[in-house]
Amino acid sequence: MASVLVAGGATGIGRAVVQAFRQRGDSVLLADRNLTAAREVAEEAAPGPLRILECDFATADGPGDAVRAAVDFGGGLDVVFYNAGVLLAAPLAEWTVAQWDLSMQVNLRAPFLVAQAAAPHLEKSPLGRLIFTSSTGALRGHAGMPAYHASKAGLINLARALADELSPHGVRVNCICPGWVDTPFNDAFWNHQSSPAEALKELESRIPLRRQAQPEDIAGLVMFLAAPESGYITGESIVIDGGYSAV
Repeated sequence: MASVLVAGGATGIGRAVVQAFRQRGDSVLLADRNLTAAREVAEEAAPGPLRILECDFATADGPGDAVRAAVDFGGGLDVVFYNAGVLLAAPLAEWTVAQWDLSMQVNLRAPFLVAQAAAPHLEKSPLGRLIFTSSTGALRGHAGMPAYHASKAGLINLARALADELSPHGVRVNCICPGWVDTPFNDAFWNHQSSPAEALKELESRIPLRRQAQPEDIAGLVMFLAAPESGYITGESIVIDGGYSAV
């Protein structure tokens, strides 16, 4: 049984990953600022134990608090999945410093602080996995979302730097890069479109699989990267987007 920290696990991809780890029998610490949704996850029956922590990853202390809680709950730490994120959209002229800073705090600073706090524990684990949620948005751009794209691109190179430093100590560090996933997380993007329904229809026509992903589609990749079978993969950013960026 592994000890797992899922940062940002109350909804969407994070929730699906929490469910997958628990079904495997792992011990999961779910850290999220959405306490109501986290409690709903806690009510779901599963073999693996779960503890929830109300945590704001925009703060300087939140990342370390989450790591300490996971170590206390699991008696150590084997896997960290950092999935918390902020997606804001606005015309360039309307962006504020506060919006930019919030995006960087949650999307880039917090995963660094989580890694810094978790590394000594992951190095003691025979598994030792650190997985970040980046995005195909790190590889392309969309109008109105400069902070999201910049921070997710930075996260890919953060993972590369950490892989170089931590892999010799047995810790594999990787990013997943989901494409379009059908969760409320993307509402800011759709609300920024002149016609959300038409924009969605046009988008799905350009995805070879002709649909957005469901959170469970993404969870399978996370579980593979958290498994012994992925032991020779580190420093990578793996796209999972239904073929969207391939054509």
